[in-house]
Amino acid sequence: MEQIFDPRLLRQAFGRYATGVTVVTARLSDGKQIGVTANSFTSVSMSPPLISWNYRRDASGYEAFLGARHFAVHVLGHHQRHLSPQFASAVADRFKDVELDEGLGGVPLIRDCGATFECRQWSTVEAGDHVIILGEVLRFTHNDTAPLVFHAGSYLQLPAAQCT
Repeated sequence: MEQIFDPRLLRQAFGRYATGVTVVTARLSDGKQIGVTANSFTSVSMSPPLISWNYRRDASGYEAFLGARHFAVHVLGHHQRHLSPQFASAVADRFKDVELDEGLGGVPLIRDCGATFECRQWSTVEAGDHVIILGEVLRFTHNDTAPLVFHAGSYLQLPAAQCT
């Protein structure tokens, strides 16, 4: 039996789950950089080291991300709050004024994030109006930066944690 929900109320209910905020980046075969804000990131497996994130099938860049062999997930620090709406917007150059390094496969890496995971695309799974993208972690970094957290439509600040 199919359930029918008010999408606005369902979105509000989903928003009660506090999440970190990430930006996922990749470089296409033609050299173009792509990036998007995602809060659907999670660890999946330690052996092999796998992560996942979700992307809307009707979003711009959907086909591009599916075709990217490598990508990077950047866990934003609270000091990078401005990057969340920048990479979620329809601006022509989401990378404007962003300090970058180059990662595996030429993937653009955003500097000074709480954590960065450089991945090779492992698999994709169609899931309703989204696709789940699984990545094998090839290289990562992390630091004690206070995380950017999103809950019920607002950004929150948590204290920096001591990484061990």
